[in-house]
Order: sequence, then structure tokens, then C-alpha cells
Amino acid sequence: MRSAIQRRLSLHRRRRRILPGLWRRRPWLMAGLVLAAALAVVAHRSVAPMPVGDDYERYHGKVFSVARVVDGDTVDLAVPDGRHAQTRVRLWGVDTPEIAGSDRGEMYYGPQASAFAKAALAGRDVEVWLVREKTRGLYGRLLAYLKVPGEDVTFNERLIETGHAYADWRFDHPYKEHFLDVERRARRNRSGLWANVRPEQMPAWRQRTARRSGTPRVTSAPNGVRSPTTPRENR
Repeated sequence: MRSAIQRRLSLHRRRRRILPGLWRRRPWLMAGLVLAAALAVVAHRSVAPMPVGDDYERYHGKVFSVARVVDGDTVDLAVPDGRHAQTRVRLWGVDTPEIAGSDRGEMYYGPQASAFAKAALAGRDVEVWLVREKTRGLYGRLLAYLKVPGEDVTFNERLIETGHAYADWRFDHPYKEHFLDVERRARRNRSGLWANVRPEQMPAWRQRTARRSGTPRVTSAPNGVRSPTTPRENR
């Protein structure tokens, strides 16, 4: 009876005969296997490690660099998000007019809002503030307030204050009432888009709500939701 060692050596010799044979008969197959193995190694080494924990633990209160400004209210952060190399963020509580190339087409003051966001955020570090009970939106984007270190208010608020965004009252969030107050001041001051915007140039959701009620109904933030602390709140 052959020993276990003899069987192992015999198997090793057969494998050594098989691989050269495959290379001669099917060189394209062997080349493909080698290429696939090389790509797998490169991909494993090039992807940054995914932060641990849930969204709140991974992002809240931390500083990340803005890799790309998509439009006025959407940015990509230079930190992995699952299988994505970057984390896409939708700014809480604001809605900026659309730009060219979007599903709804370019809207009044969309290019100005996008340019304002790019000038303020592109390549900058930002602090990320989340609402623990609601960290993701409908399309899986991270819902956040972003704050440039050294600024006294979030960038979300700055967009409304300067007339580059509408306060979005469709969803409850900690700054909902405050953002509506900021928008009222921007309208009185005719800041940004409020200087010349016409009702038909506003977002469809805004037109529908205005037709139903005339003015937005202000509701309080959800129970247990705490606002992110900013210098303005400490005054």
C-alpha cells in the first residue's frame, strides 16, 4: 500500500505536468487567470479600509475632506461608503435649484447655487453632523449638516441665508423651524434667488405645497432628536 507521503508526491508531480500542458494548449485561458489574480491583488490594496460602526459612529462629529461638489445640496466626501470609494451626502433641510444634466433639467438659480457650493466646499475639510434616528435618505445618501471648521453656522444654513437654497419643510429635522425663519429673513432681504424668482420657477414640491396651504406648516422636530451643537446655539 502506498504511503500518504507517496500519494502526496504523486499528486504534486501530476499537477506539475498539468499546468505546463494547459499553458501550451490554452495560453489564453492561463493568461486570463494570471490577469484576474493580478487585478484582484491591486484592487485589494487600492481600496481604503471601510470605517467601522454604524453611520452615526463612523461620521458624526468627524472631519472629512470634500472630494467633489455634485450640485448645490449634494457633495461627495473622501471616505469609503460600502462598495463606494466616496460617501455621497445630501444636505439636511435644504433644497437648491437643479442644474443642467439633472432629471428635472436646469432651474432658475441652479448654476449660481452650484457655483456657490463649489467655491465654499470643494477641497475643504468639513465637520459632519447627523441625526441619529435618520442618517440615510431615499436613495441611500447620507443626510447631514456640514460645517466648515471656523464658521459659526452650518453650510446648510448658509445656503438659505444667502438665498442659494429653499428651506425644505417636507421632512422633520432638528433645524426645521430655524431654517424657515432664516428663509423668511432672506426673502425680506431679497437675497440671492429671492430678488427675482417667480412662483413657477420654484421646485414642483414647493409649488404644490403653496397651492394647498399658502404657507408651510411648521412642526417640531421628532421626539428624542437633538440638534448638533454649533457656536450659534451656545450664545
